[in-house]
Amino acid sequence: MKEKKKKMKETIVLYPSPGMGHIVSMVELGKLFVHHGFNVIILLIPPSHPFIASVSASNPSITFHHLPMIDLSPDSVPSHYHEPYQFELIRLHTPNLAHALRSIIITSSSSISAFIADFFCSTSLDVAAELNIPFYFFFTTGASVLATFLYFPTIHESIRTSFRELGEFPLYIPGLPPIRAIDMPLPILDRHDPAYDALLNISHSLPKAKGIILNSFESLEPRSLKAISDGLCMPHAPPPVPVHCIGPLIMSEGRGGGDDCLKWLDAQPEKSVVFLCFGSLGLLSADQLREIAVGLDRSGHRFLWVVRSPPLTKEQNKLVSATPEPDLDALLPAGFLERTNDRGLVVKSWAPQAAVLSHGSVGGFVTHCGWNSVLEAVCCGVPMVAWPLYAEQRLNRVFLVEELKLAIPIDDGFDKGVVSAAEVERRVRELMSDGADDDGLRERVLRAKYESVKAMRKGGSSNSVLIELVNAWKKQVDE
Repeated sequence: MKEKKKKMKETIVLYPSPGMGHIVSMVELGKLFVHHGFNVIILLIPPSHPFIASVSASNPSITFHHLPMIDLSPDSVPSHYHEPYQFELIRLHTPNLAHALRSIIITSSSSISAFIADFFCSTSLDVAAELNIPFYFFFTTGASVLATFLYFPTIHESIRTSFRELGEFPLYIPGLPPIRAIDMPLPILDRHDPAYDALLNISHSLPKAKGIILNSFESLEPRSLKAISDGLCMPHAPPPVPVHCIGPLIMSEGRGGGDDCLKWLDAQPEKSVVFLCFGSLGLLSADQLREIAVGLDRSGHRFLWVVRSPPLTKEQNKLVSATPEPDLDALLPAGFLERTNDRGLVVKSWAPQAAVLSHGSVGGFVTHCGWNSVLEAVCCGVPMVAWPLYAEQRLNRVFLVEELKLAIPIDDGFDKGVVSAAEVERRVRELMSDGADDDGLRERVLRAKYESVKAMRKGGSSNSVLIELVNAWKKQVDE
């Protein structure tokens, strides 16, 4: 019997929420588990993405299982934010998830060691409990945001007003610097929006997991992690849920392409290019695109800018779908492309971000503060301008600027709809000037890069946590 167990690989099932940023880090997590001898099955909610086909072809040890398509109109979810649409889609997939897990149990020669679900997929907790599968949350953003959501029920009980109405009012969350109420995650700013209740329910679910796996590393966020482990973020809960920091997990392969912009970077001087990219859901208005263009034009600095088409409708922001290719001549100021041709490159819709950030000619990054992008910049040692757009990115901005001091903030206009050309020019100049060296910004970023590498090495904090976790799963099988 023992000999048979040694021959079997145990299975780990991963369940990401829809959205490129969530899927990418979950795939990287799966690769780690494959490396440690597990079968990995990733259950995907449609629609699929070309990235999955690429990953599947190059990682045959990971099995991708696509759940059936569910027809859900964005109009059926009355919210100003895209998250409730995703939550409802995930909830409707609960029977499909249960069927998939039962099929895996019946057809597999090994047991499921762990079921790891995205933070958004809290409705899957009951399914795992019913099937007696150990349940873990995977939190795709940092410890500061995790601390915020763990503390969210406490704030909810003590404050009866919407965060948006509180504006500049400071909130004191254990392990974080003081946070303006208006900088809380965008979907919970309005107390009466369905997004608020949905995320409050998810926050109540977090302590029910066997553990939370976090895409971060200990030396990046020591204060938040200590507050969580000391139980300060859940003052009225049982012993704090274990948090396992196994990051940074960043995309190790892309969808292919992007050679033109990398060749262009090859011809630029070292650390001379500012890279502007706003994520897979970062759709800017036509007015905002024009202001950025004017600011870049006036800055005089070299730039690589990824431009996506503005949103056509409010509903488009609720859908995880491709946008049409942008018409640069129509969107950007007359003559901009010609005037900046010798020092700038505008790329339509997509660029290989990790490869760009790791290129020697890139000296700065204007980012929407999505956590995957933040980690990629940290791992590449690139200082940032923090320009949050949606989700928890305002909170990430506070953390990056005030706690880590790895970024310069966009101050004028980011919370009013349009950032002016003057602010874009000012921040690009500040980021790319010698002043960034005088302030110690580049030195701090390089130190963070070193710590990120150290965490993933043998004996490093994240590597040790991962080994401890997988050994515990293997031990429970032997018993």
